[in-house]
Amino acid sequence: MKFLLKKNVISIVAVSTLIIGILLGADFQPSSVDAHPAINSGKAKNVIFLIPDGFSASYATNYRWYKGEESAMDSMLVGMHRTYSANSEVTDSAAAGTAMATGEKTNNGMISTSPEGEKLQTILEAAEKTGKSSGLVATSTITHATPAVFASHVASRADEADIAPQLLENDVDVILGGGKKYFPDSLLNEAKKSGYNIISDKNDLQKAKKSKKLIGLFAEDALAPELDRDKTDQPSLAEMTDTALNILNKDKDGFFLMIEGSQIDWAGHAHDAAWAMKDTEAFEEAVERAVDFAKKDKKTLVVIAGDHDTGGMSVGGYGEYAANLEILRNVTATGDYMASQLNDNRSNVKEIVKKFTDLDLSAEEVEKIKTATNPNGAINDVVSERALVGWTSSAHTGVDVPLYAYGPGSELFKGLHENTDIPKLMAEAMKIKFSKTK
Repeated sequence: MKFLLKKNVISIVAVSTLIIGILLGADFQPSSVDAHPAINSGKAKNVIFLIPDGFSASYATNYRWYKGEESAMDSMLVGMHRTYSANSEVTDSAAAGTAMATGEKTNNGMISTSPEGEKLQTILEAAEKTGKSSGLVATSTITHATPAVFASHVASRADEADIAPQLLENDVDVILGGGKKYFPDSLLNEAKKSGYNIISDKNDLQKAKKSKKLIGLFAEDALAPELDRDKTDQPSLAEMTDTALNILNKDKDGFFLMIEGSQIDWAGHAHDAAWAMKDTEAFEEAVERAVDFAKKDKKTLVVIAGDHDTGGMSVGGYGEYAANLEILRNVTATGDYMASQLNDNRSNVKEIVKKFTDLDLSAEEVEKIKTATNPNGAINDVVSERALVGWTSSAHTGVDVPLYAYGPGSELFKGLHENTDIPKLMAEAMKIKFSKTK
């Protein structure tokens, strides 16, 4: 009875406040965000888990200003999650990914393995046990920490050569990203015998949609940053997403698909604000493809969650009450690429930065870049300061991270969660068993 009374009082106060505000001419503006993540309690046949690596609330806010309107994710915001690892308040991607794949905390650097060395079952593996297909898509090497945690188990994230064969042993049906150097010919030949189609460039991706199983390795190492990818024959994250969905949707039992926007994190480490925004834009395009699929399918749960914050990005900074994200719209290359275009004595700093950013540098800014030990970092510092994007760290930080969901089971993700809750809630939405050990 006390609880009901309290609820009624709160409701009366809320309505009264709204009425008074209208009568007094208060500037009451309803949210422009359509925050209705297609809530229903039906069973999810498929799960698409999109991970913008390194993405936190500050990235979301800056991206909104950069884009000039609400992002595709905004209307799906349902909560937040905590990111700390078993041995640190500030996680790395391996421990954060392990938590989001297995429902268990582990130490930084460990891939779906407990601190004691026990192999932990992943949500992808649990989905496969029920007959579902599976896929991994990333713009990093596909053996990098985040994709690795869903279908491999190693003590150290550095063991990428040991991770590659495990992706095949765990029968992941679609594998798209970089990292060709970790897949020797002997391994790829075995994959072909197991029914995989092997491709290596953007043109092949379109033709590969009829494949039953697919490995696409589009670079020896990671794919190029989105800002620089037009100089390559590598596909976008959205294009890889489309192909993965086309193939996996053939399975009548459903599928689990993880898609990572890997390089938002790398941009944060480099303090390259334009790279961060451009890769967030590319990630948003993949989100739109996933949500479009889910809207038509009506049996697909889409979950979006960054694994941690990177760089401690701020919205505004440098002692000013402002943010100039529109400056970043004119940047057409990463700081790394711009630095690679400088001549030996860096006498062309002003011309190069103007060409790729449309900024006219001051004499002080030119000198800062000319004399820097790392000119790429100095370029990023100058561009970030012009955009009033601040940074507090070159590593990760431990802030809570937004959680988005759409489709059947999305209501389960409301509120503040531990990152370990995420795969458990996915399992609940799919109504499948999910235990700690393999």
